[in-house]
Amino acid sequence: QVQLVESGGGLAQPGGSLRLSCAASGNIFSISAMAWYRQAPGKEREFVASITRGGSTNYADSVKGRFTISRDNAKNTVYLQMNSLKPEDTAVYYCNAQGVGQSLYRFDSWGQGTQVTVSS
Repeated sequence: QVQLVESGGGLAQPGGSLRLSCAASGNIFSISAMAWYRQAPGKEREFVASITRGGSTNYADSVKGRFTISRDNAKNTVYLQMNSLKPEDTAVYYCNAQGVGQSLYRFDSWGQGTQVTVSS
């Protein structure tokens, strides 16, 4: 079992910043990719950003230049620095991790989500 716990969500004003964190724990041998997704009310969950173990990143067009994903492999933790926030960034943000457990089984785990609200 692999658990992901997100933190750092909250209320921000338009143009403001927030930093999300997601720590993975449990039966982990190696985490290959970590990512952030989000789901706004009445919409489907959408990809935000991802990062490989080696540090290669990918972003949704809607957040390029504003959000930065990073990770600390030693801590099995991924971060999402969100700058220049817009009201349309309001959503529940979910962390995802894919990797291999100690018994060499593959996992694809999700966190419980953290609410981000951008409003004046």
